[in-house]
Amino acid sequence: MSTASLRRDHDLIEKVIKAMEVTIQLLESGKQIPDSILNPVLDFSKNFTDVCHHSKEENALFPALEQAGMPRNMGPIAIMLMDHERSRELGRSMEKYADEYFNTGSSANLIDYMKQYVEHITEHLWKENNRLFLMAEARLQYVSEKVDKELTKIEESKLKEAGKSREHYEKLVENLTQDVLNQKN
Repeated sequence: MSTASLRRDHDLIEKVIKAMEVTIQLLESGKQIPDSILNPVLDFSKNFTDVCHHSKEENALFPALEQAGMPRNMGPIAIMLMDHERSRELGRSMEKYADEYFNTGSSANLIDYMKQYVEHITEHLWKENNRLFLMAEARLQYVSEKVDKELTKIEESKLKEAGKSREHYEKLVENLTQDVLNQKN
């Protein structure tokens, strides 16, 4: 089905969100977080969530939904596009305040933007998983193979441009989860 690839992405994104929640708790308790944890979070948020995953939706799923009669300028697609832009803004702020944290040790702004990002992405994924994807599966059932191929093509292209692969990000998430747990203990 057309949303299977996107749902797999969501599974990875949710694991990073959980790691971010623990990282926030650690920062709030005054624990120093190494760049070996923050940099993968930032890389994943930018290059996987935004550049790869959002591109798959914006360049394959949404156009297919438009062709199936769903308007782009209002309703679910418009809301998702606004959410994607908000994700990008929060991601840029996290990068900025991660630099501030590394340079000064001040974590207040980083914590604030990480919390906003976690909340925003959590709500966004819920909307997609429980609303948009159900609509897509109903509307795109006769073109799902075509949409699936386009999603795969975009994923491979975007990750290749970033010099990465899906396997790289799957391993990054696995390592990040373990590194965050090690910091917690």
